[in-house]
Formats: sequence, structure tokens, C-alpha cells
Amino acid sequence: MNALSRREEETLLKKTKEHALKECDPLVKEFAQCAEGRTFSVAWECRGKYKLVQECMLQYTGPEAMALVRAEYLRLRDEQRQKRAHSDPA
Repeated sequence: MNALSRREEETLLKKTKEHALKECDPLVKEFAQCAEGRTFSVAWECRGKYKLVQECMLQYTGPEAMALVRAEYLRLRDEQRQKRAHSDPA
């Protein structure tokens, strides 16, 4: 079976977003510093920093990246199932 359940898909997306936030942390911090103490002006004052955060996150959570994450997850899941099938007494 090469499909993910909804639960698996949600878990993968959540873990991938967490990983992306860790990888993009310096950019997120820069944006947060820019946004600190601002209200409406965030939209134009911090636009560049926000765009950098979005681009960084997209590297890890975009369609191509998620396809790779799913493929690796499925490969590992199938590997685990095969190991269990070979180790289970018949």
C-alpha cells in the first residue's frame, strides 16, 4: 500500500513544518524583531523579511519537498513491514 492515511499525512506535515521552522529560525527571528512594537506598519516595513521566511519555509514544505518526505516515509514504512513479515513465525 503506497498511500498515506489522513493521520499519517497530518503527522508528516506537522513534523515537516517543525523542521522547517528550526531550519528557518534565524529568518523568523529577524522578522519577529522587525515586527516587534509595530501594528499596521509591519505590512510594509517587514515585507522583505516576511518574504524571506516564506521562501525558506517553502523549501521544506512546498509540493516537491513534501513529495520527497512522503516517498521517504513510505519507503521506511514498507521496510518496517517487510522486517516484521520476515520475523513473524508462520
